Amino acid sequence: MEQSLSIAVAQPRCAAHDVTANALAHAEAVRAADARVVVFPEMSLTGYELDAAPVSPDDARLAPIVAACAGTGTLALVGAPVPGPRIGILAVDGDGARVAYGKVYLHGGEAVRFVPGEPAVIEVDGWRLGLAVCRDTGVPEHAVKTAALGIDGYVAGVVHADHEAEVHSERARRVAADHGVWVATAAFAGPTGGGFDRTSGRSGIWSAAGELIAEASAAPDEIARAVFTR
Repeated sequence: MEQSLSIAVAQPRCAAHDVTANALAHAEAVRAADARVVVFPEMSLTGYELDAAPVSPDDARLAPIVAACAGTGTLALVGAPVPGPRIGILAVDGDGARVAYGKVYLHGGEAVRFVPGEPAVIEVDGWRLGLAVCRDTGVPEHAVKTAALGIDGYVAGVVHADHEAEVHSERARRVAADHGVWVATAAFAGPTGGGFDRTSGRSGIWSAAGELIAEASAAPDEIARAVFTR
């Protein structure tokens, strides 16, 4: 019997450091996505601002996302600086939020302010999704270690400059080819910190065969959606 999981990659516009406004944009994306899982870009809740304060899972500003997830039955994988401090992924559903992951492969100024995490998997309706943040996807060892935990899909939030629009698609195809898993990558769209005045957008979803199934444009607020099957 075929099993499926609806998944979306969202790239909401972001106001630097404004968790309250960004949480509302995330909630809107969750409601619009019509998916069981919605993946967001790296540090989507604050922008790629390395001096942003960590966001605790019990932060009241996350309430709009929790409410949207409760109303839609969605699990949102939200990019944010988290306690540690780490560049993390918050798993948000109708019951609240928890830290699901911390970026493993830090680089540049990230390594000054943050500590690395460990490979991790989150399970949704019997699907095991390996988690990644940006540079993690460019280090083959990360996918190897994550796949060793047993995964059906590999999901990532990234920030790439506009001229790097092909980077996450190349990495997604490599992961699919090497490990035979679905890949979903949410890429930042619109300006953010760290010198990213123009970002790539073009969030996408690839089949386990490496075929591009759905892709957003470079514009903020777009969503791409597909259904994982096995």
